[in-house]
Amino acid sequence: MNPGKIEEICFYSKELQEEMELLLYLPSRYSPLYKHNIILASDGKDYFQLGRIGRIADELMEEELIEPVIIVGIPYKTVEERRRLYHPEGDRHEAYIRFLAHELIQYIDETYPTYQIGSSRMLIGDSLAASISLLTASKYPNCFGKVVLHSPFVNKHVLDAVQSIKDPSALSIYHVIGKQETYVPTTADGRLDFLTPNRELHQLIKEKRFPYFYEELEGDHTWKSWQPDIRRALLEINSL
Repeated sequence: MNPGKIEEICFYSKELQEEMELLLYLPSRYSPLYKHNIILASDGKDYFQLGRIGRIADELMEEELIEPVIIVGIPYKTVEERRRLYHPEGDRHEAYIRFLAHELIQYIDETYPTYQIGSSRMLIGDSLAASISLLTASKYPNCFGKVVLHSPFVNKHVLDAVQSIKDPSALSIYHVIGKQETYVPTTADGRLDFLTPNRELHQLIKEKRFPYFYEELEGDHTWKSWQPDIRRALLEINSL
């Protein structure tokens, strides 16, 4: 199996008023003659290094279980900046959402052969990166038709955003949370119970009848739980 290629690119965001360093994965059989699906991963360096998402995509494409895909990882620069961009009450989270939905997607569509429809675009994230992925998909369900959530931070802001989606059939959701995520240490808010609000989110998604996969993992709020789940996530989200 020939591995895909990961390259670093710089992209200036007018919305964020800064240069964004991105990790771009192209499959080994990449050709500009064929269209590709897109995955945007917030916490992008973690998904490549800890989640090994590039290697898993290599394997799934080699086995012809998923269509050709381009993965764009968006790393965060500091823990403090991550919170400002990803947290539902972060002062830059609206600008980050616009960066994803307007600037980054336009750049990828103009530079690479893509389908340019919502059902071909996936957002993926863990913890706060899952929260911002869900908020972005909630605001732009016609732009992003799939979202993968690994243990998202959930509060009223997130629940209200999901409740506001008028056409649940436009957005497929893959959602996992660990059964041990009841006392999770955070950088700014002390220890939080992630499991209970995720169960509330689960009930809301079920009630609104999104195309949906949900499971409670035997694990905690770490990559030890999320990494083994990525293969299934990429398969299940494409079957919803």
